[in-house]
Amino acid sequence: MPFPVIGPRQEHSMAGSVVDFKNLSCEGQNNYLKALRSFPGQAIIDFSALVGNMRLMRSLFAPSEVMGIVKANAYGHGLIPSCLAALKAGCSWIGVAKAQEALAIRKGGVGPKMCRILAWLANCVWAPYEEMIEEGIDIALGSLDEIEAVSKAAQKAKKRARVHIVVDTGFSRNGFLDRSFESALALLKKYSDEGRFEVVGIMSHFSSADMEDGASERYTDLQLENFSKFVRRARAAGFKGLLRHIANSASSFSRPLSRLEMSRPGNSFYGYAADYALGSPQDFGLTPALTLEAQLAKVKDVGGGRAVSYGRTYETQRETSLAIVPLGYADGILRTAGGSNSSSKKAGAPVRILTSSGPKIARACGRVCMDQFMVDLGAPLERLGVLEGDTVRLFGPGRGEGEAEPTADDWAKRSDNISYVIYTNLSLRIPRLYVNARKELNEKELSLLNPECVLS
Repeated sequence: MPFPVIGPRQEHSMAGSVVDFKNLSCEGQNNYLKALRSFPGQAIIDFSALVGNMRLMRSLFAPSEVMGIVKANAYGHGLIPSCLAALKAGCSWIGVAKAQEALAIRKGGVGPKMCRILAWLANCVWAPYEEMIEEGIDIALGSLDEIEAVSKAAQKAKKRARVHIVVDTGFSRNGFLDRSFESALALLKKYSDEGRFEVVGIMSHFSSADMEDGASERYTDLQLENFSKFVRRARAAGFKGLLRHIANSASSFSRPLSRLEMSRPGNSFYGYAADYALGSPQDFGLTPALTLEAQLAKVKDVGGGRAVSYGRTYETQRETSLAIVPLGYADGILRTAGGSNSSSKKAGAPVRILTSSGPKIARACGRVCMDQFMVDLGAPLERLGVLEGDTVRLFGPGRGEGEAEPTADDWAKRSDNISYVIYTNLSLRIPRLYVNARKELNEKELSLLNPECVLS
């Protein structure tokens, strides 16, 4: 395969990207160009950052096991690639919410010998329990109906179901309450004795471990105490050696005693603190892995007094230029990320623009549309040297002051949200491209990835 030939305008377009096109392999260059032609936005994911974040946590949280959480398409980072990154960092457990995610991992080539997979959110009517049991997927049980349904599936599969007991310690979401726990234990013991169940673990979830006020800290203490009570009752019912897990990202870092036999950090795997109020990723030694880029659809000079986008919530204040970023709420860009200078003055989310005098931050202006949003560049195009097709950066890990790079936390602040939502929302029509995958994975592992998504 020959190296592609690109012209000066294409080089200008790529100049704002984090992708070092000239240093990519021939295959990487062709994959990048294909992605640019397929869609005007790309999620560039640093495989080494994913592996590094997980290795850091495994070291910090030892001797506790660390489960790699890859639910919701791995928080937007890609299911199978993120799975492989967690395993490369030494994880032996993978966690997902939905049964379908767990099965997709198995069908993607990550077999039972490579890791355990736990799925914790299903319903007793339609969940593919029998297939999960056949694939060696651990199932979290949080209702009496679910116990019965999984028991029937195990009987039909003629194979023990590996199960974890979910208890509600104060979140009021999934899990058994005090009033139903004795009945649950009796059923679990019955089906365990009959050879239908192997009861592997017991689990719960904190509601406010990422909040530092006194009331929240006391509530987290209460949940941990409640969890201990459930564990004691399970042991008294004959379930010994249970794998206990309740810790999320926030508690894994701040409460060592909550890690128990295994912790389940989610957001920190992808390089972010549980909430930006707790500190920057760098405060925790983490590196955000995902950079979101787009190629400008249109640019034009406009005068002052121009209303921008729906509802006329933004008006240009002087001679300036506007650029269209071709990603909108259909792509996961939150509608609340837009900027307003009307009665409810609010600065829009930041976008890194590469100008002839270096990178600068411009702001989203007006309401975010379905497929696009506008940015006020703050000066005429001739002065800026910005052209249609230029690559702009919405967010990344925050690559130093000279780079003027926004982060997902910056977008979260401007859209009244949390970083999780910023990248988990990203549409599947945005290509995911991986740098440093070849550095971290061997050929057998690489074969589980779509070859067109690998840049380096």
